Amino acid sequence: MATPVVTKTAWKLQEIVAHASNVSSLVLGKASGRLLATGGDDCRVNLWSINKPNCIMSLTGHTSPVESVRLNTPEELIVAGSQSGSIRVWDLEAAKILRTLMGHKANICSLDFHPYGEFVASGSQDTNIKLWDIRRKGCVFRYRGHSQAVRCLRFSPDGKWLASAADDHTVKLWDLTAGKMMSEFPGHTGPVNVVEFHPNEYLLASGSSDRTIRFWDLEKFQVVSCIEGEPGPVRSILFNPDGCCLYSGCQDSLRVYGWEPERCFDVVLVHWGKVADLAICNNQLIGVAFSQSNVSSYVVDLTRVTRTGTVARDPVQDSRPPTQQPPHPSAPLRRIYERPSTACSKPQRVKQNSESERRSPSSEDDRDERESRAEIQNAEDYNEIFQPKNSISRTPPRRSEPFPAPPEDDMATAKEAAKPSPATDAQFPVPNICPGGAGTLEVLSRPPVVTSTPAPKAEPAIFPATRNEPIGLKASDFLPAVKIPQQAELVDEDAMSQIRKGHDTMCVVLTSRHKNLDTVRGVWTTGDIKTSVDSAVAINDLSVVVDLLNIVNQKASLWKLDLCTTVLPQIEKLLQSKYESYVQTGCTSLKLILQRFLPLITDILAAPPSVGVDISREERLHKCRLCYKQLKSISNLVKSKSGLSGRHGSAFRELHLLMASLD
Repeated sequence: MATPVVTKTAWKLQEIVAHASNVSSLVLGKASGRLLATGGDDCRVNLWSINKPNCIMSLTGHTSPVESVRLNTPEELIVAGSQSGSIRVWDLEAAKILRTLMGHKANICSLDFHPYGEFVASGSQDTNIKLWDIRRKGCVFRYRGHSQAVRCLRFSPDGKWLASAADDHTVKLWDLTAGKMMSEFPGHTGPVNVVEFHPNEYLLASGSSDRTIRFWDLEKFQVVSCIEGEPGPVRSILFNPDGCCLYSGCQDSLRVYGWEPERCFDVVLVHWGKVADLAICNNQLIGVAFSQSNVSSYVVDLTRVTRTGTVARDPVQDSRPPTQQPPHPSAPLRRIYERPSTACSKPQRVKQNSESERRSPSSEDDRDERESRAEIQNAEDYNEIFQPKNSISRTPPRRSEPFPAPPEDDMATAKEAAKPSPATDAQFPVPNICPGGAGTLEVLSRPPVVTSTPAPKAEPAIFPATRNEPIGLKASDFLPAVKIPQQAELVDEDAMSQIRKGHDTMCVVLTSRHKNLDTVRGVWTTGDIKTSVDSAVAINDLSVVVDLLNIVNQKASLWKLDLCTTVLPQIEKLLQSKYESYVQTGCTSLKLILQRFLPLITDILAAPPSVGVDISREERLHKCRLCYKQLKSISNLVKSKSGLSGRHGSAFRELHLLMASLD
């Protein structure tokens, strides 16, 4: 009798080169789980069928990198927003541009289609949310309330509400009919990256960079529970279609949560890095991630994942045993959305829009639409996925089959494949998974990379923060050279000398850095933050400054005006570094300083001189002049880098907006 084949719970499905330049955004079609749209720095939107190597369609027309993309529920329309603030809507079945929407003054950070009506919501770095009528090519309403970039927008399943998440640490709920904010949900201590409505109940989930997921009751407008202890910033969450649990795409893992009470049902190891979007189809969860010009797709078999009942591992710091049973999906505790049988009516226009938002399409817009093209690059896949509208009877696309799971690796291969990534292990600990559960370690095989366009192998100008190998080191340098297959077995001493090559030098570097950090830590324990930073700067090692700033950035209350005078010259160095992690830390620190101290600095410098002698005021004025001079120097650097593409360009443009008052 044949032994049954043990298959994987999670595996890598495919890797493609999606664009000629860096990928800046992507989205999965939620209805099919098989359609993938990617936006790139090459100003294109490309359409892909999951697990197929060739691009189906390439949409052109944008003149700046595409920052956000979204498919509508039937997967017939796609909307894409660019860095310049323009929005374009394409009809995928007709393979043509449908609308060009202008009005935002900065990057488009988030988009969503209304579930029934022909409306699109857009959120921008200019802090505004706009609701657009696709049919009449106009802005129906503008929602103001956020103070920083709007990172995520979601319509409620019944189409009556709109939820928004922003960098100002808040989640807001908007009533589309009344045209006003219904409620604001404070509580997060970091930028909120994602929000999702429960598919049936009046419940909203939000994920933040503060490493928490919060659940909000939409009847009582209060927090239900909070999941803490995520391994990194929460960027991708998805409710199960029946609403029994919430999936969170963490760094290299999938976590399954319940919320009443808060608990973790399961943890599955998936080596997908920073997953960007999730979808469910045929009892399989599809996850996609991107790095530079590559996009990778992964599959998790949900039939082998615990989604309710026994708690696999409680990530919440309060480890008290749950006192209530999870609610049964068929008997929800909250109201259920009432979905209309027909398309919803147009949202009420509470106030008159500006002339620029009400005007008819201009000749310039018409020219843009003529210049936009939908290039069908794979006619067979296009005809299979997008049914033509003029056919006599439109049947839905044939039901896709689940992706076959590869067999589990043997133990020898598993040991080799499970070697940890240095970049990942340095940042996040591997979760402590209960033995025997569905969250046991899954080793992912690496199928050959499928490419649709040639990928040039050029030395990067900036070293990415997440990488799979050390910069300047190759594994082959530490292994004995094999000249011929029949070579005699290497002597142990020779092998060890090869492996240890450069080891002493590395030990000296690490020992020196440990000593420097220990010195800073000794000062830190005294509670004097300013002296700690001064000691780190005096060491003249940027890596130590970065480590210290990463800690100070987590608590904004630690920042003082005299600290800014010391840190700003270091920030200028970090912004010019070739290491992405250094640039990111510098941008975060500069953003905190601008938000907390720039208004104070400008007010003090603009104030008339005081009468008499005020020593403390003179000291404060001196610090403000010093900070202002340093900020002016940095503003020129920020302005020169604001034209960059990708994440760096977006961060520098945001800083440039914050520093506008310096000009």
